[in-house]
Amino acid sequence: MTNQKTLASLAVLVQSGKLDPVKLAAETFHRIEACPDQSIFVGLTRERALREAQAASSRLKAGRSLGLLDGLPVVWKDLFDLAGSVTTAGSVVFKDDPPATADAPVVGALAAAGMVSVGRTNMSEFAFSGLGINPHYGTPRNPASPDVHRIPGGSSSGSAVAVAAGLVPVAIGTDTGGSVRIPAAMTGIVGYKATRGRYAMRGVFPLAESLDSLGPLCHTVQDAVWADAAMHGLTAPVIRRAELADLSIVIPETVVFDDAEPEVVAAFEAAIKRLEAAGVKVRRAHFPSFAAVFDLAARHGALVTAEAYALHRERLAGPEATRIDPRVVTRTRLGEKITLSDYIAILDARDRLIHETVEGLGPGELIAHPTLPHVAPPIAPLLSDDELFFKTNAKTLRNTLIGNFLDFCGVSIPCGTGAAGMPVGFLLSAPHHQDDRLLGAALAAEAIIRGEA
Repeated sequence: MTNQKTLASLAVLVQSGKLDPVKLAAETFHRIEACPDQSIFVGLTRERALREAQAASSRLKAGRSLGLLDGLPVVWKDLFDLAGSVTTAGSVVFKDDPPATADAPVVGALAAAGMVSVGRTNMSEFAFSGLGINPHYGTPRNPASPDVHRIPGGSSSGSAVAVAAGLVPVAIGTDTGGSVRIPAAMTGIVGYKATRGRYAMRGVFPLAESLDSLGPLCHTVQDAVWADAAMHGLTAPVIRRAELADLSIVIPETVVFDDAEPEVVAAFEAAIKRLEAAGVKVRRAHFPSFAAVFDLAARHGALVTAEAYALHRERLAGPEATRIDPRVVTRTRLGEKITLSDYIAILDARDRLIHETVEGLGPGELIAHPTLPHVAPPIAPLLSDDELFFKTNAKTLRNTLIGNFLDFCGVSIPCGTGAAGMPVGFLLSAPHHQDDRLLGAALAAEAIIRGEA
C-alpha cells in the first residue's frame, strides 16, 4: 500500500502512471477504515470519490491531465456543502437535514482541478472552540501523542488529524479565530489561513462572517501553495519563492508571549536564530494594537460572539438548544449582552486598529510569533472542569485571533517540540491581501524554521 505523502510526492506517482487514482482512492478508504480513531470523520463520500477517481484515471490514461492535483484525495471540514451530502457543522441539530443540492464553489474549484473528495471531517460544534472537543461525534486523538489522549486543537480538528495521521495529504478547513492554524500547530503540520475573501464563501456554514476565512491543512508550504491556487481557480500557482536575504520579520513583544510555556518560547527562539543566521532581518517591537484587541472585547464584547449569537439566536431560544454542546450554548449566549452600539463600536475600532498595525510595519515586513503559547494539553482535565475548559480555550485562541481581528493572512509551520515532545508552531503573518508574498516567504523559510536546513 502506498504511504500517504505530500501532495507533491503523490502527484509524481499519479502523473507518471505509477499510481492509479482509483487505487489511491481505494487505499485511502482502507486506511481510514483501518484507523483505530474513528472520530476523525463524520461521514465519507465513497461513491463520489470513486466516481471522481475513475474520471481522473481515464483522463490521465488519455494524456489529458487537469494538472498536478488531478486524482489526489482531499477532505473537507464539515462546514462545506458537498452535493448529495448533509452539512452538519459538527452538530446533531442538522443531522436529519436534506443533503446539499450543490457543491460550495470552493469544493467545485478543487473538483475542477481533478481532486477526489473523500469525506467530511469532524470539528468543534458550529466551529465555536479552539480545542476540537466534540461530545456528539467524539474528539479525534492528537496523533503526536500516542500514549496520552491530548486535544487535536480546533475547530478544524478532524481536518488536522486526517493529515497528521497520514490518512490524506490535504484537508480544507475554516479559520475564524485560529481554527486552521491552531490544530496545525498542535498536530505538527502546516496550516495556512488565507486573507478573508480570498476564496468564495458561499456554501460554507458561517460562524462570524466578519472574521471567517478558509485554508488548507497539509504537510508542507508547497502543498499549501498548490491547494491555494486551485481553491481560487488558478490552473497553476503563481507564487514566487522569496530570497532569504530579502526577508524582514518583526516579533511582537505584546500579548503573544504572555504566560507562554518556556519550551514553546525556546523552540520559537531557536527558529529565529536559525533565520537570522541565514540572513533574515529580525527586529522586535511593541504592538499596542494587539493589546487593544482584548481591551475592546472586554469593553464591548467579542466580535465573534456577537455574530455567532445573531446567527444562532432562534436556535438557542428553542428546543434545539438542549441538543447542542452546553459549552457552545454558554459561550454563544454571551452575545446576548452585546448591544448594537457595542457592535458598531467594535467595527469602527477594528478599522482603526488594522490601519495602525499596518502603518507600524516596515516595507515588506512580516510578523512572527509562536502560533500558540502552549502545546496540546491532555483532554481528560478539560472534560471534567468547565472553568479549566473556558480558560484553556481562551488562551489557545489568544495569539491567533489577533490575526483574524486585524485581517491578517498567516501560515503556521512546525518549528520543533515543547513539553512532552509535543509539536510547536511558528506563525508567520502578513497584512490582508499579501498572501502571495507571505507564501513566497514561507516557501523560502520553511526548512530553516523546521530546523532541516
